[in-house]
Amino acid sequence: MNSPFPKSTSVPGQGHLVAKLLPEGISGLETFTYQYPLKLISPSRPSEDESVLVFLLSYGGGLVAGDKVNLKVDVRAKAKLTIVTQGHTKVFTSTSPDIVTRQDMHVHIASEGALCLLPDPVQPFAGSVYEQTQIFRLEEDASICLLDWVTRGRTARGENWSFVRWVGRNEIWVIPAAQEDGKTDSRERLLVRDAVILDSNRSHPELAKLRDSMHGVGIVGTLLLRGPLMKSLGDFFLAEFAALPRLGARDFRSDAAKQAAALAQATPREKWRAERLVMENNSKLLWSAANVRGCVVVKFGAPEVEDGRLWIGSMLQEEGSISHHFGDHALMCVR
Repeated sequence: MNSPFPKSTSVPGQGHLVAKLLPEGISGLETFTYQYPLKLISPSRPSEDESVLVFLLSYGGGLVAGDKVNLKVDVRAKAKLTIVTQGHTKVFTSTSPDIVTRQDMHVHIASEGALCLLPDPVQPFAGSVYEQTQIFRLEEDASICLLDWVTRGRTARGENWSFVRWVGRNEIWVIPAAQEDGKTDSRERLLVRDAVILDSNRSHPELAKLRDSMHGVGIVGTLLLRGPLMKSLGDFFLAEFAALPRLGARDFRSDAAKQAAALAQATPREKWRAERLVMENNSKLLWSAANVRGCVVVKFGAPEVEDGRLWIGSMLQEEGSISHHFGDHALMCVR
């Protein structure tokens, strides 16, 4: 017997967000759809917040082996969208290496639009297999702040990079804006393709396990910045990286008297930098920053998850661009 109802067009794990600028000058959601296992929540916010906030979640607090999530995001001209999470994205154990858990995100950001994606890190469980692809297409004057990071697993259960495979790929493309005649140049330019492959079967030949090749690091992350709203933040990371003590340079901090005298006359930023350097040294946190075709790429790693969170959070709060453009709620996952 044929059903009198039309066939459903919904696809498991599929979602679509469209953010647009409202007449009152703040951003709102024009389209907001999702299907299990993907879950999206957009809470009410103070009217003075220019960016619309969306929580990216999953039912049951994580992704079961074989789950597939495909989220499409459109940020219209001059709109601002913030995407966060409510905790680590847990990836549960796969019963077979052939059962892959996937998350894909395809984003388009129109002229003067902006996206801030600062989620909690991914936490792959022992035996899990996870692949993630995030493609961002930006018009020339659009902006993006993207944080992508992964932990070693559940340390309370003795996990230490014990998953089968974790693959993450982020791409930033710049697309030409429409011309006066309405036509567009179809040629897109790839600015950054950042890929991380952590595979227990492809570790270093002289090291027995993946955890050995990580050299005690418990979390690794990548921060990608692009666009006019992120220029100040990108310049900040580049300047702070350039100011790091170099190998072979004399370290005057070893002289306590000179250090105390210098701090007494230091600016607030210099005092903050001195405290941060001590924290980086004590926590054995390592990081770098580089300008790649107009995108600032920041890489960092730390033995403990909280040390990595505190570091990236302190950097973003000290510079201030994220709070200014997207509101304090954009930083909730890095505090």
